[in-house]
Amino acid sequence: MSTRTPISWDEYFMGIAIFSSLRSKDPNTQVGACIVDKDHKVVSIGYNGMPRGIDESQVSWEKGEGLDSKYLYVCHAEFNAILNTRNGSALDGCTLYVTLFPCNECAKAIIQTGIKEVVYAENKYEDTTMTKASIHLLHLAGVKIRKYIGRIPHIEMV
Repeated sequence: MSTRTPISWDEYFMGIAIFSSLRSKDPNTQVGACIVDKDHKVVSIGYNGMPRGIDESQVSWEKGEGLDSKYLYVCHAEFNAILNTRNGSALDGCTLYVTLFPCNECAKAIIQTGIKEVVYAENKYEDTTMTKASIHLLHLAGVKIRKYIGRIPHIEMV
């Protein structure tokens, strides 16, 4: 009989978010998100990428300036997970697992859809105005924010 300890729900859902991030073509920051309901069922997933139907060779993945900046084109993982949901009302009361702390624009979408908790793995932009605004918005809306504490699965890429 195995003595292996099963992973926790947090580890399971953050693992899905991490695995989803591997779909991103962003050369610098791959982000994944997983939205789950109170019954531990996955409602939606997403990763940071270009909008559907966009020829990615026609836009930049660089941090450049003006029209050569990826920030003007990329949909964030959380936003994609929200948009990928078949029924927006299904997000009310859900938990969002995300590999990178949400920006202020994604925080607005999180609040508007009724997501009640955000579990994040990393907050590398915590000192920026954008992230401070995001934290402020989430607190004002009563959305619980929690740093992920748990094992990070290693996924071998071939």
